[in-house]
Amino acid sequence: MKQLYIVGFDDTEASKRAVDFAIERAKAADDTILLLYVLEWSPYSFLTNEEIAERKGRRRQELARAEGLVTPIAERVRAAGIECEALVRYGNPAELLCEEAAERGAVQIFVGRTGDSSFKARMLGSMVVNLAQASPVPLIVVP
Repeated sequence: MKQLYIVGFDDTEASKRAVDFAIERAKAADDTILLLYVLEWSPYSFLTNEEIAERKGRRRQELARAEGLVTPIAERVRAAGIECEALVRYGNPAELLCEEAAERGAVQIFVGRTGDSSFKARMLGSMVVNLAQASPVPLIVVP
């Protein structure tokens, strides 16, 4: 039975390395991959009607841009002989990766490490740290 790996993808070099690592693992085990591109979007703003209309337009542009980035990567995964789905969602990356993993019965989540070691990132935490604390499945952080 095929198992599902989820890869958090954001078009950074780190996320591309995570995709490559997931491809190796999925190919060896004949498993499948879900590429999840998360656009951070806060619904908690007080906006005028004009700002709401502008925000909807920006949202469509961001979706189109994200789909344009993730689609070629999904095609590359498929070209390697691996079943692959690409999904673009709005929200908190760590929360959505965990949610998708739980809902779809994924066995692992793969993400790239950006290498940000600033004091601010250490004090406030990062997406990877939050994900490591909340993930319902093993998390692979690819350097």
